[in-house]
Amino acid sequence: MQTQCPCGTGLSYPDCCEPIISGKKVAETAEQLMRSRYTAFTFANADYLMRSHSVKTRPIKERKSIEKWAKSMTWMGLSILQTEAGGPEDEIGYVEFKALYLENGKPQQIHEKSRFERENHLWVYVSGEHF
Repeated sequence: MQTQCPCGTGLSYPDCCEPIISGKKVAETAEQLMRSRYTAFTFANADYLMRSHSVKTRPIKERKSIEKWAKSMTWMGLSILQTEAGGPEDEIGYVEFKALYLENGKPQQIHEKSRFERENHLWVYVSGEHF
């Protein structure tokens, strides 16, 4: 039995984010990249998180702390609230989301409007505005 993808699409991991994270497929939209990044956080896959982050804003020096933080969380779910542009023909897109997690047994959330851009024809995360 295949496990559902953590990103919340209802698809199995091999049919959803795994091909993007593994590099077998590219994210066609900013939302697909957002979902794959959330999934990478649930697996503490810092390599993918760095690779899918814009070279202009990539936090290379924070790689180990990001991985440690992601491993220490219990990820509870992702909700996409709104998307703006970010389609297959766009160069810039925005995805507003909420990611729920437990930190030290206490419920927490990240509520962010993320900016995505294309670099070398691939979607990458650039920055986010937290609410």
